Amino acid sequence: MAGHGARGRSGGRPTLEEVAARAGVGRGTVSRVINGSPRVSDATRAAVEAAVAELGYVPNTAARALAANRTDAIALVVPEPETRFFAEPYFSDMLKGVGAELSETEMQLLLIFAGSDRERRRLAQYLAAHRVDGVLLVSVHADDPLPDMLSQLEIPAVISGPRSAAESLASVDSDNYGGARSAVEHLISRGRRRIAHITGRLDVYGAQRRVDGYRAALRDAGHEEDEQLIERGDFTEEGGRRAMAELLRRRPDLDAVFAGSDVTAAGARQVLREAGRRIPDDVALVGYDDSAIARHMEPPLTSVRQPIEEMGRAMIDLLLAEIADRRPAASRGLDRHQVVLATELVERASS
Repeated sequence: MAGHGARGRSGGRPTLEEVAARAGVGRGTVSRVINGSPRVSDATRAAVEAAVAELGYVPNTAARALAANRTDAIALVVPEPETRFFAEPYFSDMLKGVGAELSETEMQLLLIFAGSDRERRRLAQYLAAHRVDGVLLVSVHADDPLPDMLSQLEIPAVISGPRSAAESLASVDSDNYGGARSAVEHLISRGRRRIAHITGRLDVYGAQRRVDGYRAALRDAGHEEDEQLIERGDFTEEGGRRAMAELLRRRPDLDAVFAGSDVTAAGARQVLREAGRRIPDDVALVGYDDSAIARHMEPPLTSVRQPIEEMGRAMIDLLLAEIADRRPAASRGLDRHQVVLATELVERASS
């Protein structure tokens, strides 16, 4: 029978993971119980509390009763210009999910932009002073120094999408590979044979995975991969216009376009119409995100739905668990958490 101060399997103080395993729940659920969130069923709460009692678990510096060094604040850091944040639905949907989940706690949310070198320097000073308990990092590029800085400062952090397959920080992402595959398979099933792809920014791992999914769908259907049908974009409307114009110049015979985002698809649509191409009669068009833009386009846009709000909620769950444990994911080796949520193709009149 476990008494007070019971030792965990590791021989030290019982960990959050051991409480989760004993209760048969995830770390995020244990964190919500510890933080007093009402978003937990009575049965689950009882199971977690029983596991806490059996193991003699005492949350370390994150425990509310012992939190002298807590700020009760979380920073949502966006390493992009403010103009992009307010122009793209992805960010507002992410913020909505984060805010909804955090509203169940006593934590405050700070929105910080770090799109310029000056803003990054100011952010580094702010975080080094440990003015927040944890950081959510959204829209991370492969060469972004912020994740490594957070690891060095030992600040709990979760990023929206890994930088690579070897990501060391906790992350939440959608199935970019599977989503892209489903988009291209849909176009192939509609008889399209010359399917172009306007990518997102290729220094973003999620955009790379969408290219991989696009290529795999073509290969599996016995279609030849044609590099002339792939044009780099940047997730923006203007990028979609530029890429679409270049694709029409190179391959005027294309009969379908898979765009890296709905905003990009909106730019591509404008160029296609200016070129006299009817959608979907001449060129089928599919986007990515299933944002409000997709529903309001004419014709309405077929799009891959990312559960962006759910991603925001999952990021908060992971971050609260990181804060409760106080050990950055990078320091736990195989204990890192990479959450991948399913995508869904929403078919509309554009394809």
